[in-house]
Amino acid sequence: MKLKKWRGTLMFFVVLAVLGLTVGLRLYSTVGGATALALGATSQASGTSSRTTTAPIAPNTPKTPAPKSPSPATIPAPAPVPTASRTISGQTQDTPYGPIQVSVTFVGKTISSVTELQAPNDRELSIEINAQAAPILAQEVLTSQSARIDTVSGATYTSDGYALSVQSAIDQR
Repeated sequence: MKLKKWRGTLMFFVVLAVLGLTVGLRLYSTVGGATALALGATSQASGTSSRTTTAPIAPNTPKTPAPKSPSPATIPAPAPVPTASRTISGQTQDTPYGPIQVSVTFVGKTISSVTELQAPNDRELSIEINAQAAPILAQEVLTSQSARIDTVSGATYTSDGYALSVQSAIDQR
């Protein structure tokens, strides 16, 4: 009968461990995915790694410079057309814990950055949740190039408001 006394505490720690693993894996996969993409080590389409290797140079091989060839007439490349960036503020979305609003910066039709203008800050827990969720949500928007993003566990209202504010900025583009 002593098990009944500890059942609530045991369930609390099991739920806490599962949530911690879920959030931890989500953060790890986001950071790992961004690192892999930045290094160019993985291919999203095929799921395979591509690695460039070079053959070692024999230590006694003399290095000779390549023969010089006559240089062809240099034709200047056309100057790239500057693409103006445009920052648009999305509509403020009210959530049960406070308003959320983002601004989206576009370079051409590509979303280059997302900045949070307002976030729920009515209490300490809202500030902590938002501090963890905001970078994940911004990365989701940059990856998907749309407002169709995954909800961050534990920040459902913030995620929904964030997506709606991003969509309103996209609609204004």
